[in-house]
Amino acid sequence: MKLHTIDTGFFKLDGGAMFGVVPKAIWQKTNPADSNNLCTWAMRCLLIEDGDRLILIDTGIGNKQSEKFYSHYYLHGDATLDSSLKNLGFHRDDITDVFLTHLHFDHVGGAVERIGETLAPAFKNATYWSNPQHWDWAVYPNEREKASFLTENIMPIQESGQLKFVDVQDGVQFTNEIKIRFAFGHTDAMMLPQISYKGRQILYMADLLPSVGHLPIPYVMAYDMFPLKTMEERKNYWAEALAGDYILYLEHDPINECCTLQMTEKGIRVKETFRLCEL
Repeated sequence: MKLHTIDTGFFKLDGGAMFGVVPKAIWQKTNPADSNNLCTWAMRCLLIEDGDRLILIDTGIGNKQSEKFYSHYYLHGDATLDSSLKNLGFHRDDITDVFLTHLHFDHVGGAVERIGETLAPAFKNATYWSNPQHWDWAVYPNEREKASFLTENIMPIQESGQLKFVDVQDGVQFTNEIKIRFAFGHTDAMMLPQISYKGRQILYMADLLPSVGHLPIPYVMAYDMFPLKTMEERKNYWAEALAGDYILYLEHDPINECCTLQMTEKGIRVKETFRLCEL
């Protein structure tokens, strides 16, 4: 098995929304905002070579939306999904599996492409993986979250016949080396791949831990549907990761790809940060 970081560029979101009730005077120390109170965030995906399978975890925001849509998020950076794959000697047609942690637009946007007036899966040879509980949550969204679930990102996958579901059961095996963990606070039934790699456990954090600046338990995003549930899940996952010396893979941290944890006087905090290729 080989793991590769896939950079798809950066975007900006409101710092207050990203840190919820935490005052700006505190969060700006780790995630400084610009003059519009916007912070930069990565859209970092993960590519897994596993035997004859080439598995992509999440797809970034994509490029099929309108200029007006993208203007809200200030996309920047040189990397794209295709360029990152090319740098590794791959093409999107080589992908056998697209694993979608959840269906918010910054995680699933690149899963579908626009060809003329037609929308189709961007990975024509891949099986797309979600779970029935989260899929229904996204297809029939609540009023608060509906702006994150875009029909054009979701329905073409289902209509293509390339969609498959996994069971909503914590620890279910996806491959011999990958099991699926779940979190329900950010959105219903978000999937977190946990990968056995070089004798270590790597947990792909998706939106349970956007950045190392979010490690304190109360630093919960305003985007989370059930913040108290998020806090409970974070306590449990942080304790497990500390005890097992897990590597946490960070999808949105603009600087740090991976981190480990340690116990401090203030609680569980970051121990080390490093790039995935340094393992």
